[in-house]
Amino acid sequence: MKGVLVMKHVLYSIIICSVVLLSSCISQRKLSYLHDVDASSADSINKTYKPLNENCITQGDLLSIFVNALDVEAVQAFNMPVANVQTLGSRTVATSPGGGTLQGYWVDPEGNIDFPVLGKLHVEGMTTTQLKDTLTGLISQSVKDPIVNINFMNFYITILGEVKNPGRLSVNTQGMTIFEALGLAGDLTIYGKRNNVLVSREVDGKMEFARLNLNDQSIFASPYYYIRQNDVIYVEPNNARAISSQNIPLYLSVITTLGSMATVIVSVYTNSLTIQALKRQ
Repeated sequence: MKGVLVMKHVLYSIIICSVVLLSSCISQRKLSYLHDVDASSADSINKTYKPLNENCITQGDLLSIFVNALDVEAVQAFNMPVANVQTLGSRTVATSPGGGTLQGYWVDPEGNIDFPVLGKLHVEGMTTTQLKDTLTGLISQSVKDPIVNINFMNFYITILGEVKNPGRLSVNTQGMTIFEALGLAGDLTIYGKRNNVLVSREVDGKMEFARLNLNDQSIFASPYYYIRQNDVIYVEPNNARAISSQNIPLYLSVITTLGSMATVIVSVYTNSLTIQALKRQ
């Protein structure tokens, strides 16, 4: 009889250890990215992958545009006046050129900017390189060898949820991917769902939403793989977060109750075996 009980305990121990190890392996897999991607996946990925080197200009963007040339005076008219604001006692005095912060060109709801000398220009849908080429061509009609520099002044994204550093982030690079954006936020925590990341985006005055699976190679073909200005990324918490954050007392109570029930059942079963053994004697 004792031998049978010992074998049962050993069997139960093996089963419990197997379950723990299995759950550990599953958890580790859930924490990884693109776990099904390897060298042989490149061909299938490249069939649908579309590289993006630059983001397109959209309504509401603020652009920094500065024109330079060997003849500095010749391009002054093509640059927005720079103003310094100084406070003298109770008065505010504005002074122009000679320093200060370069003001930006706002892209209005029609997708236009008001540019010095050239007037209203439609820029929506262009990349900064395309706009640079357009302005260079127009200014070249009046100035020899102009140099045009363009940058986004308000390229921000917002990352919320289960990341190490959530918040609104400034982006100073072109063609940023979802992985690079999450890297800016310090990567996902161990409680973030890697197979269900939500991206919300405003397109032509309407909201669009997409769910991205960071473990699936199809993400490379998604139009949301590259992040656009003002995108909002939300990483949902997994079940482990729900357990650890607010239900610990409940789960401890359940575990304690189940443990007590198991103890009672084992005790009753043991007593039953003892009684049967005494009767046989």
